[in-house]
Amino acid sequence: MSIPHFRSSDVPASAPVPVTFQTLQQKKEAGRPIVALTAYDYATARLVDEAGVDLILVGDSLAMVVMGYDTTLPVTVDEMLHHTRAVRRAVRRAIVAADMPFGSYQSSVAEGVANAVRFVKEAGAQAVKVEGGAARIELVERLTAAEIPVIGHLGLTPQSVHRMGGYKVQGKTAAAIGELLHDAHTLESAGAAMIVLEGMPREVAARITSEIGIPTIGIGAGPDCDGQILVFHDLVNLSFSPPAKFARQYGDAAALFRTAVEGYRRDVEDRAFPSDSESYHLAKEAAAALAVPAIPRRA
Repeated sequence: MSIPHFRSSDVPASAPVPVTFQTLQQKKEAGRPIVALTAYDYATARLVDEAGVDLILVGDSLAMVVMGYDTTLPVTVDEMLHHTRAVRRAVRRAIVAADMPFGSYQSSVAEGVANAVRFVKEAGAQAVKVEGGAARIELVERLTAAEIPVIGHLGLTPQSVHRMGGYKVQGKTAAAIGELLHDAHTLESAGAAMIVLEGMPREVAARITSEIGIPTIGIGAGPDCDGQILVFHDLVNLSFSPPAKFARQYGDAAALFRTAVEGYRRDVEDRAFPSDSESYHLAKEAAAALAVPAIPRRA
């Protein structure tokens, strides 16, 4: 079942102009940075969108920061669809892209296309992201032909954690750099709208960014990409794990939430919450009736 889409009549005249992939391409060409961030629920997505972020990714990182798994691998298509729907309901301006989770496109191109269609049709995603380079070319071509924008993902690809032997920086040898450059050019030729570059030396990301015509979005790839993305929970200290080198913290939501919950607990234990002013009261007549002694029951 498709989610309801916004009609033009539902949007106030003062509503911001929606971002498109043409907007992001123009930013690359003008040298203006693209701002991207993850979000996984309605409230977070609404705040992120209202802050003016260009692209919101419903990342499979939700497996770790929302569901508590050790890797991104266990999250399912249905779980990703659930979270993408929630995010899409909140967003008025940013592009909403969804991660294709592990197992949703590795078995066959046909299965990958079918799952991508679900993300667009059922959850309202405007693009999907897939990990990998040359191995994904046919999938990228088929999705592009089906009018589904594709975001590629090169470098440290979390769905390949077992093959890589952990979360390690990629592209550190001449051969590895050559492969990344080849993959980037191939993804562009296949029709990818943009490419996420993760966990690679700054110099390599800068080279890729300068050589391809589509935008690059960096995460742990240095400042020379066309844009940057972070995991929302890392941004606000809600990930409960040591942050990566590149994950700058801009706030401490963990401390804020903990203080609020502890304050609530104390007030309940001290019977300071709720107060009389936070309670509802009967009208005088009803209160008077409530004070009348109950009629004894007959034996």
